[in-house]
Amino acid sequence: MKMKRNIKSCCQRIQWMMLALLTLCFTGCKDDDGATGNFDPDKPVVISKFSPKEGGLGTRLLLYGENFGNDISKIKITIGGKDAKVIGAKGESLYCVVPAKAYDGDIKLSVINDEGEEIATTEASEKFTYQKKMLVTTFLGTMYDGNTKFDLKDGPFNDCGGFGGSVWLSFDPKNHNHLYLVGEQHPTRLIDFEKEYVSTVYSGLSKVRTICWTHEADSMIITNDQGNVDRPNNYILTRESGFKTITELTKGQNCNGADTHPINGELYFNSYNAGQVFRYDFNTKETIPLFTIQDSGWEFHIQFHPSGDYAYIVVVNKHYILRSDYDWKTKRLTTPYIICGSQGDAAWVDGVGKKARMNRPRQGTFVKNPAYEGSNDEYDFYFCDRENHCIRILTPQGRVTTFAGRGSNGTSGYNDGDLRQEARFNHPEGIVYDEERECFFIGDRENRRIRKIGYEE
Repeated sequence: MKMKRNIKSCCQRIQWMMLALLTLCFTGCKDDDGATGNFDPDKPVVISKFSPKEGGLGTRLLLYGENFGNDISKIKITIGGKDAKVIGAKGESLYCVVPAKAYDGDIKLSVINDEGEEIATTEASEKFTYQKKMLVTTFLGTMYDGNTKFDLKDGPFNDCGGFGGSVWLSFDPKNHNHLYLVGEQHPTRLIDFEKEYVSTVYSGLSKVRTICWTHEADSMIITNDQGNVDRPNNYILTRESGFKTITELTKGQNCNGADTHPINGELYFNSYNAGQVFRYDFNTKETIPLFTIQDSGWEFHIQFHPSGDYAYIVVVNKHYILRSDYDWKTKRLTTPYIICGSQGDAAWVDGVGKKARMNRPRQGTFVKNPAYEGSNDEYDFYFCDRENHCIRILTPQGRVTTFAGRGSNGTSGYNDGDLRQEARFNHPEGIVYDEERECFFIGDRENRRIRKIGYEE
């Protein structure tokens, strides 16, 4: 598998080098009188071959043949009936960019005159094999006044305003058409896929940070970050009330993360003021402190692996992720250790373990990787790297790579498209994987939108 990837990577580099040389040829050469690059209306236009034979959106396609001409404003290329952008032409060769959804794969070339009329046309004898690829798109949300303002309102998908905060996303375990999100200093909201409607669920708390569910999913648990040790930090919202009736669950200050064990059901939550992790037992109603992480006073949250064998503790402001293994006999999380990142060292570096660098990691989601089938751990952990404006992947072995974002110039922004070449986020914080729809939804905080990562439809 690794060797195949290396060969593919090498071939791609060679192709890009060829394209670069061809571009220099296109842009650096001037036409002499009678040059073969000029279109001749008395000769046919012919596509003899093209390369590569397959690819997806954004693939640079080289065409070879006769009598293309060299004026790209007079050349029209369609692939699968979709207009392709022509980058350069030189008589017997040209290259263009494969457009989105060019499913049929037929390649047609037309030469047009100054009036936009078609004066010559041809079609390649074989078809380009279009491969669907994963893209970043905008799923919900709008802004205006130069992407600086938004309306917070309920409404249908095409008129639901923007999304404030969007720090945490969670599907209802009993209804996969319901996606809930919380926004720091904004209300808890419901995205209803069946009704295609966004509504407000609860708005009575000031700083909701995470969502999790009781073991039988009959209630939602939301965490509210506040500074008083005698006030509640975790609340229960019951299903029977439509998650609108709220009751106190636990108390404590500076709690910004909670999660329930997926098998046994006990609740784990934090107090980042002292770096503490607590365990709450729903049967005994007892809260006990378990351990402290090495950094106090810095925000962190807890996320369980679907198996319940361990949890990741994401230390936001200190830029690393811990792993805490679960003791099945005592039914408790154990003292954690760093799985990736370096304590207090913010940067953007793909790497393994402590060589990897992040900048304020936030919510993550576990996704089964078919390549790991039969392994002890079959899941990757996709997480938001807020200040690096991208989505990262953490493997079970502690390797961190960049999955999406940082397109164009590698900074924040708002742009849909290819995962790495074009897509840009602005402080992404919430992420969830939709197993049924096979896509990701991301709370793109400063873009006030819900973004989507999935294959072309």
